[in-house]
Amino acid sequence: MATRRALHFVFKVGDRNLTAHFYKNILGMKILRHEEFEEGCKAACNGPYDGKWSKTMVGFGPEDNHFVAELTYNYGVNQYQLGNDFLGITIKSQTAIENAKNLNWPVKEDNNCYVIEAPGGYKFYLINDSQPQEKDPVQKVTLASSDLKKSVDFWHGLLDMKIYSQEEKTAVLGYSDNQCKLELCDIGTAVDHAKAFGRIAFSCPAEELQQIESKMKEEGQTILTPLVSLDTPGKATVQVVILADPDGHEICFVGNEAFCELSKVDPKADQLLEEAMAADKSDEWFAKKGISKAQA
Repeated sequence: MATRRALHFVFKVGDRNLTAHFYKNILGMKILRHEEFEEGCKAACNGPYDGKWSKTMVGFGPEDNHFVAELTYNYGVNQYQLGNDFLGITIKSQTAIENAKNLNWPVKEDNNCYVIEAPGGYKFYLINDSQPQEKDPVQKVTLASSDLKKSVDFWHGLLDMKIYSQEEKTAVLGYSDNQCKLELCDIGTAVDHAKAFGRIAFSCPAEELQQIESKMKEEGQTILTPLVSLDTPGKATVQVVILADPDGHEICFVGNEAFCELSKVDPKADQLLEEAMAADKSDEWFAKKGISKAQA
């Protein structure tokens, strides 16, 4: 469906400094915007937490034509238990491979691509090739499925994604030829989201949000957050509805019109992140109390 677009994948991070180093200096992404929040998100964007948190968007280019990463940081948590739900993001980038080698970031070669891990254990697959500068290097997000047919029926049949390829254990779907794709991989067992569970986000015309929610209700599917408005300090208010697929993967649909306003690149984003990291005294606070930061 041409009116819908893949936007980003949400990662929970425990170490903002090391994470920023990875995305900027290893992958070669840019800080696009950074936002601080004093309390938990109504749509659980930062997970099931009520305290102070931040959101940092990073990518190879603007959010209006690139698939990016959303890095959410909860001030009281320094580590999240990984499940088997997120299998990786594939990127075409010779530069990232060179950066990893030059900066001594661990790299494994596997099936003509290079595998590296972001802080927290999230995998990235780097293809030794480069996209033309105007194109997005991010090729696909790979998520686990316990039953590929059921997953494809959901994403294709209910969310109207086009099937680009399908084999016995994998399927690649998407909303447009020139967008990041979703790859589903049948792992032959139950999908465990543990505590680091992420979320994939898509935009659509705001008028479609109610239609999506109604369709999910009619089909007896899971709605994690009914249609709600989310505020960002000093920026646009967006409407979202949060769903879950048959394996519990979280899916956010956001109204495109307001999101285009919210997601404009902030020229001060890098500075805002640096200032937030410098001002973050949570590690010191926990140390003075003689306790460790929580491990989710």
